[in-house]
Amino acid sequence: MFSGIVEEYGVVKAIEREQENYHFTLTCSFVNELKIDQSVSHNGVCLTVVKLDQEAKTYTVTAIKETILKTNLGYWEVGSKVNLERSMMMNGRLDGHIVQGHVDQTAVCKKVEEAEGSWYFTFEYELDKSKAQQGYMTVEKGSVTVNGVSLTVVNSKDNSFQVAIIPYTYQETNFHTFKEGTVINLEFDIIGKYLAKLASFK
Repeated sequence: MFSGIVEEYGVVKAIEREQENYHFTLTCSFVNELKIDQSVSHNGVCLTVVKLDQEAKTYTVTAIKETILKTNLGYWEVGSKVNLERSMMMNGRLDGHIVQGHVDQTAVCKKVEEAEGSWYFTFEYELDKSKAQQGYMTVEKGSVTVNGVSLTVVNSKDNSFQVAIIPYTYQETNFHTFKEGTVINLEFDIIGKYLAKLASFK
């Protein structure tokens, strides 16, 4: 479980394909604190550390075909910046919201607007009305996870929404790499999913 408060962005150093699996090797500042079998959120995708190289200051995670198909990991290349967050400590504050690290679908950045020091990003995703009835949607001032970042929704519509990004988040996450057409990972609020499920019972 995660909070959506990204610690930093890491950089992809190598990509290796083995049958339908992809092994991604990344570097970040806290490699020496990682352990094998540890869960780390990568652009909102929960992946397990399978290899560590303390000398090279890198670690490796593996993504299966299903993950590649449903997230933006297939767009990664050497040099890509990836938002990272280690799993939440239960004795700490929940500064964001409850994030599972289970990406629901991807969305596309449709517009980036600078607003006197902050930025507005507009994202559009494929509308599935049956999934929306199960809570796979946004609501005004609700929570949503974009590439692992916990954000507040503004201008919520049927298949699009906006988020406002402050300078710190813009610089310290991979939001500064977004442009029109960038594919991002989207996780809808788990609380909304549970409420929609409960409401379906008569």
